[in-house]
Amino acid sequence: MGIVPRVRQMIQPLSDCCLPDDSGDEDDETASPADKSELHSTIKSLSLKLDDLSTCNDLIAKHGAALQRSLSELDSLKIPYESSEKLKAVNERATLFRITSNAMINACKDFLELAETHSRKWQRALQYEQEQRIHLEETIEQLAKQHNSLERAFRSAPGRATNPTKSFSEGSLLTPKGEDSEEDEDTEYFDAMEDSTSFITVITEAKEDRKAEGGTTGSVDWTSSDNVLDGASLVPKGPPKVKRRVRIPDKPNYSLNLWSIMKNCIGRELSKIPMPVNFNEPLSMLQRLTEDLEYHHLLDKAVHCTSSVEQMCLVAAFSVSSYSTTVHRIAKPFNPMLGETFELDRLDDMGLRSLCEQVSHHPPSAAHYVFSKHGWSLWQEITISSKFRGKYLSIMPLGAIHLEFQASGNHYVWRKSTSTVHNIIVGKLWIDQTGDIEIVNHKTKDRCQLKFLPYSYFSKEVARKVTGVVSDSQGKAHYVLSGSWDEQMECAKIMQSSPSSPGSDGKQKTVYQTLPAKLLWKKYPLPENAENMYYFSELALTLNEHEEGVAPTDSRLRPDQRLMEKGHWDEANTEKQRLEEKQRVSRRRRLEACSRGCGTEEAEKEADVYVPLWFEKRLDPLTGETACMYKGGYWEAKERQDWHMCPNIF
Repeated sequence: MGIVPRVRQMIQPLSDCCLPDDSGDEDDETASPADKSELHSTIKSLSLKLDDLSTCNDLIAKHGAALQRSLSELDSLKIPYESSEKLKAVNERATLFRITSNAMINACKDFLELAETHSRKWQRALQYEQEQRIHLEETIEQLAKQHNSLERAFRSAPGRATNPTKSFSEGSLLTPKGEDSEEDEDTEYFDAMEDSTSFITVITEAKEDRKAEGGTTGSVDWTSSDNVLDGASLVPKGPPKVKRRVRIPDKPNYSLNLWSIMKNCIGRELSKIPMPVNFNEPLSMLQRLTEDLEYHHLLDKAVHCTSSVEQMCLVAAFSVSSYSTTVHRIAKPFNPMLGETFELDRLDDMGLRSLCEQVSHHPPSAAHYVFSKHGWSLWQEITISSKFRGKYLSIMPLGAIHLEFQASGNHYVWRKSTSTVHNIIVGKLWIDQTGDIEIVNHKTKDRCQLKFLPYSYFSKEVARKVTGVVSDSQGKAHYVLSGSWDEQMECAKIMQSSPSSPGSDGKQKTVYQTLPAKLLWKKYPLPENAENMYYFSELALTLNEHEEGVAPTDSRLRPDQRLMEKGHWDEANTEKQRLEEKQRVSRRRRLEACSRGCGTEEAEKEADVYVPLWFEKRLDPLTGETACMYKGGYWEAKERQDWHMCPNIF
């Protein structure tokens, strides 16, 4: 009776491993050891299930014969006529069952023989298909590079016009090292800390481990002082005082020849390639940066922490939560115009004010400052570096993020991880976050090591997994963090730690004995119809909402972005070209003004030096880097509605 489910169970692993992989992106030239290991594991599993099937065949034959013998013995007994008729009916049914079972057994035997005959053939076919897929991807990438090289050679041929203005408008911009520069072509950009400690967690009962904890000094009582962590993510979203919009026009269905755009992008800085709005979402990079504040309540909770290591858990959860909006958001935000700003004045409902300004165009760099009435402030200058590498796009945010709590003086600093958009040429686009993040409290020297595990189609790990350990200034681990950057983060208090025996790879892991994990953060569900609204969250839907009293440089007033949001993409593309040309004219004017008093090279450098309106360059004493920090004046100007100092960029 259990053969059919077993047959289906046996066939399923084979059919699954033969399906085309459209969710992963392999960079190896040949099948990796992980792929071969998975293949051998599948074949071994198939062989074991075939043995199970054979055993079931034997059991059915054995029990069927025994049933027939039992019925024959009953038939030979002297029994009343009525019982004899019932026995005859049972015997007929048993005969039908035996005939059906024999047919099924014969079919199973045929399947068994066929599977044994073709198992090696399947293995070879599967390996061949994997190698062909990898070869096809490499061929497409190589063709893309060759095509790009031929076009560059044609453009640089003698007799070609060399009008720099025309070249700029057509997208043939020179990189700082020359247009033919393809350095770092195959380099992945990840943060350091590749050898961060691996660990294993073991959940224990609270009563037993509280005794073991008794001898430790400076530890936090999990049962009494972590009330701030309890329900940190369960913050009710009360009705806002100002009614905000809950939807935008649906995204229109526009077709676009991807190759006609991306062929010129291989190995080059993406911010220097003129791109149509078809690749964009109707938000600017300044608004995307502000969107990181969606889970600001984690920092509001962290203000009340009396323990710095507990506070670090909430700060770490906040740093991870900023990536949750990226899982479906593969469209590119608008590159802000130089001098463009974006304010988020939400003291009433969110308890904070945020201001962003685009302070550099090449490379694109944005300064950001946030003040919260709950007792914390955050500031950063983020420079986006991006490279298209044929099969994937690497996005590297450069710059430090600062977070300070006024009451305690705790000052946290961390940097963002690398984002990678896969399957640019072939397959379904998907985004991954990879690398390590180190969060440091510069007052107490507490540290949190977060590791973003790269997604693998063959991995048994949870997709988009994040792990971390919170340690004090002495290096003692207090909390283990775990979760995924697109869903939730949990923390578990460490009661005891010990080294494990070295594994097969020779590496030693630390075993942490922890109490049951507690939820720190959980992603809000997306609004209804989000798939037709660029997968915007509730906060993202409100960011480009028209608002009175903002600066004339605010992203909400950008015409091409507004046209795109309304669904008028053709008009948006025309307007985008106008704005970009206006920005180029402004740069040429600065260049001409500078060239009167200095040489050409000095003039070009001077022309690229833009003086921000609301931020100023200062030396960061903690990182040793020069970064733009808020110098004040914006909110006072808004209160007076005095914007005479703002440049005309739109």
